[in-house]
Amino acid sequence: MRERPYRLLLTFTHPVQYTSPFLREMGTRSTFEITAAYCSLQGAEIGHDPGFGVDVAWDIPLLEGYPWVQVRNASPRPGLTHFFGLLNLELWTMIRDGKYDAVLSYTGYATAAFWIVAIACKFYRVPLLFGTDATALKPRDGNHWKQLIKRYFLPAVFKLANAIVIPSEAGRRFMISLGIADDKVFLTPFAVDNDWWRRRAAEVDRDAIRKKWQVPDKSRVILFCAKLQIWKRPADVLRAFAKSGVLNAYLVFVGDGALRSDLEAEARALNIDDKVRFLGFHNQTSLPGVYRSADLMVLPSEYDPCPVVVCESMLCGCPVAISDEIRGRFDLVEHGITGFIFPCGDTDALARIISDSLSRPTLLSDLGRAASARMDSWTPSANVDGVARAVESVIRGKVRNDS
Repeated sequence: MRERPYRLLLTFTHPVQYTSPFLREMGTRSTFEITAAYCSLQGAEIGHDPGFGVDVAWDIPLLEGYPWVQVRNASPRPGLTHFFGLLNLELWTMIRDGKYDAVLSYTGYATAAFWIVAIACKFYRVPLLFGTDATALKPRDGNHWKQLIKRYFLPAVFKLANAIVIPSEAGRRFMISLGIADDKVFLTPFAVDNDWWRRRAAEVDRDAIRKKWQVPDKSRVILFCAKLQIWKRPADVLRAFAKSGVLNAYLVFVGDGALRSDLEAEARALNIDDKVRFLGFHNQTSLPGVYRSADLMVLPSEYDPCPVVVCESMLCGCPVAISDEIRGRFDLVEHGITGFIFPCGDTDALARIISDSLSRPTLLSDLGRAASARMDSWTPSANVDGVARAVESVIRGKVRNDS
């Protein structure tokens, strides 16, 4: 038995609504004494989100229930979207003086903060774990030269870590394909606060929300809930919906972004604008109502390793249709059982799914119940259990190697 808990430092670019339940759960474990270090407080404080194209501050508590610190950013041009936007030099001092048993980095290798943490851990011989949701070499912008560089660069980066924690089986296999030893890769089922989502979903007045959407009673609703960005392919949903030709059906876009005006124009060109609703950005507390008021959520992304909106939708009993490029959610979405999987970019296949599923309400109900039940084992607690196994492994390994 250990005489004291493991002291862990967890580094993040900024607070997000998805990591807070994980940190609160981790803070309840007597085996850990954690500190979350944020390189920025964007999200907890209002700031411009370039993906949504609007100012955003999440309307749920992101900094409550666990110990955290903000690490001063020395960047002359602070930001989350460029390498030197997070130049948090004090991370070095924290690792040097903190007497941590291990450091978990969730900052991503495309920031200066990541390399400060990695080099400091190597210099002071502190075990280092990386968190990543990567499932493939393909870059978000599709540039082939980046994929070629990644093929040689990523194995070297990930081998800096004593262990990798990853939220999907597809990601675990990807790490192994890069030459990372199987016993260094740990599956951590990254999830949302299941209890909160189910509780809020149970309180939803579906009829009232649909009335606000100007969707008639007994209509069927297809939902797209994400940023309106090119790699999420929202136009595929629009075109498939038009092809499906389902009567008394509506398509609802929740989210904002650069493509909104183009999508609105295309809806008019397809002569379906009377069946399409663009609702803009919705904050966290309103999303359970969004999912509960839809019949099927569609996410056709060509790049989207492990989207958490899939977990949210399934917890609310709304089945999901995802493209086969969203490999990180194959753990949850099983075709015909908890949702649907279709070839990315194949709007004909997606149209068939929409047409078939909307004409079979019993099927949708069965899928929704199965989707919610699947989330019973995909929880913050299971996530922390996975991280605990990884931490225990690297610390025991360090003890053996240093003895």
